[in-house]
Amino acid sequence: MARRGKSWGETAGDWLSDGAVRLLIGAALRLPYAQRLALVGWAMRRVVAPLAGYRARALANLAHVFPDMPLAERRRIAAGVAENVGRTLIENYSGAEFTGRMAQLPLQGPGVAALEAARAAGQPVILVTGHFGNYEAGRAALVARGYEIGGLYRPMKNSFFNAHYVKTMESFGGPVFAQGRRGTAGFVRHLRAGGMLVLLFDQHVRKEPVLDFLGQPARTPTSSADLALRYGALLLPFYATRGEDGVSFTVELEAPVPHGAPEDMMQALNDGLAARVRARPEQWFWFHNRWKGAGDGPGKKVPRKPA
Repeated sequence: MARRGKSWGETAGDWLSDGAVRLLIGAALRLPYAQRLALVGWAMRRVVAPLAGYRARALANLAHVFPDMPLAERRRIAAGVAENVGRTLIENYSGAEFTGRMAQLPLQGPGVAALEAARAAGQPVILVTGHFGNYEAGRAALVARGYEIGGLYRPMKNSFFNAHYVKTMESFGGPVFAQGRRGTAGFVRHLRAGGMLVLLFDQHVRKEPVLDFLGQPARTPTSSADLALRYGALLLPFYATRGEDGVSFTVELEAPVPHGAPEDMMQALNDGLAARVRARPEQWFWFHNRWKGAGDGPGKKVPRKPA
């Protein structure tokens, strides 16, 4: 059955909400860099997240994963999550100011040498990350060093907002492809030609295998592992962690994930991200319905007990 289009009221609502976001972004961009990040972080934490239901979802997810955590701590983390999301949003709209700052960041971790070797050999690379810190900071730091890195993105439900947000992704360098038949075809052509691409692996996808994430069963897409195996690509996790000042970042490239069974490769990625989330829970996007529908259906796999 074809999906019903949006009603006039829903379309008007999208237009109005996009207009409000544009006004906030436009006003923030007139401020000095650090002040604009603080403003949009505050607006997301105090206004947008509570009204949109994001705060309530973050609290519910935190209670699901950490049932013994005091409510006050869950509230603190949920507020920090909203703050990070707001700062990330305006960073990604800050164009040359943001990319110029990221160009100064040193690259850390064992994956740096592996990435350089893959580029020299013309080997395709799939850089994988999660909604942690600001992954575009890591991509911008790599692009500044001459890497051309494309990306695959999931179009947003609000088409008005999606139209200009895609332009921010394109501004970091490298092609971007929308999920779907046409976008995936372009994505694969880029990879087969020895290109480098970014994939995020930490969102719920129906009918995908159920693996362990933070000690709970979570449907985890195997697409990044499948593509790495099919095209002989390096599967390289990378993360950009926000500093305590709320402005700076640390960019780390982890050791490549060895090729093997796709579910084992994805479990290794889940474990790596989970370790970072446990250390800095306010930097992960707890607003997603990450664990929905993971207790039944095809592809079920008994999750491991957390260490």
